[in-house]
Amino acid sequence: MTESTDLGPEDRKIVTLARSARARNGVPEGAAVRDETGRTYVAGTVQLESLKLSALQTAVAMAVASGATSLEAAAVVSEAQTPSDADRAAVRDLGGPDTPVLLAGPDGTLRGSVMAG
Repeated sequence: MTESTDLGPEDRKIVTLARSARARNGVPEGAAVRDETGRTYVAGTVQLESLKLSALQTAVAMAVASGATSLEAAAVVSEAQTPSDADRAAVRDLGGPDTPVLLAGPDGTLRGSVMAG
């Protein structure tokens, strides 16, 4: 298992931001993405009666709504053992198939990294 401290500083930052969003909002998942200019977008799970989005889908939507045209990386903090297909598809749609998706547990420990494609 890889510790989040083994990541580069920019990837460590998005894992930390995702973890903070999860804890601050008391939601099942927190996520953060970094766009092509280095800007970050942070989000938690959205569970309304009429709208349900994972944290990573929400972060990608925030990036798109803010004018991002690509993603460098994405991170999600969750109890899940792997990013969902829908999450990877959202990252792939904006960042392409080679965009890394980092998955960390609630304690911030990196569980793994997969490509969006």
